[in-house]
Amino acid sequence: MEANMRWAALTAVAPVAWGTNYFVTREFLPADRPLYGAACRALPAGLVLLALCRRRPRGAWWWKSGVLGLLNVSVFFVLVYVASQALPTSLASTVMAVSPLAMMLTAWFLVSERPRAGHLAGAGVGLAGVCLMLLTGGEEVSVAGVAASAAAMLTSSFGYILAGRWSGGVDVLASTAWQLLAGGLLLLPAAVVVEGRPPALSAPALLGFAYVALVATALAFTCWFAGLRRLPAGTVGLLGLLNPVTGVLLGTVIAAESLTPQQLAGLALVLAGVVLGRPARAARRGGRVPAPRADGDGSGRQTPSRRIRR
Repeated sequence: MEANMRWAALTAVAPVAWGTNYFVTREFLPADRPLYGAACRALPAGLVLLALCRRRPRGAWWWKSGVLGLLNVSVFFVLVYVASQALPTSLASTVMAVSPLAMMLTAWFLVSERPRAGHLAGAGVGLAGVCLMLLTGGEEVSVAGVAASAAAMLTSSFGYILAGRWSGGVDVLASTAWQLLAGGLLLLPAAVVVEGRPPALSAPALLGFAYVALVATALAFTCWFAGLRRLPAGTVGLLGLLNPVTGVLLGTVIAAESLTPQQLAGLALVLAGVVLGRPARAARRGGRVPAPRADGDGSGRQTPSRRIRR
């Protein structure tokens, strides 16, 4: 149980960093260059992780890196960039809060990982809290921005489950680096064709790209994929509810906005949802999920996450 709680705390770094990414993208990065913006986020992060792990893909991981890079990086980063520019930080992260349910259903379909009652209850309570915090119906909402955020959520849910299923036998830093590099390289020619020359960047934009590449991408994705290997998909998905919480807190602290009683109640419900789906429940019912061995299940096959439990 204690080990699972530590992995949950490490995994939580990712949604918190992603919550800040919406704000940084909206405030500091060029609004009309989503393809270049996504490429500038992915490639530096991939190069940093590749320098740390110093491993190249082997065998099937050449095409697996391409597939995961397309889903988890190319498509996802572009959609998140569009949503970040079109929507307020809090609203853009709100749509992503639906990801726990999407991840549970995807994991059920792909690897027969049935969602537990605690996970479903936590998702319901957490989503109710998100609605209380953010869905106030105040200002006009960009339909295109909401659609981009929803599409990013669905794409990433599928990609993350595939990443967890294919992770056996590969170091998390290496697989994350390969995905980021593959996704970034796929984006570059598309950016040149669609957006023309790279944009001229101001000093704040350069600092913004450094933050989203190193913190909200390299660090966050490493923590996220490490959690996917060792925790049930339902638990990892529920930790994603910290994304909209971070968005609300950023607006409060940086923009000096005050939290209403409705928002405070919503924040409490979101945190309660995370507690309901905490790893301790999985530990009591299924035992601890060990870290994958260097050779997967020993047969040369990639081991789905639910099948490596003791």
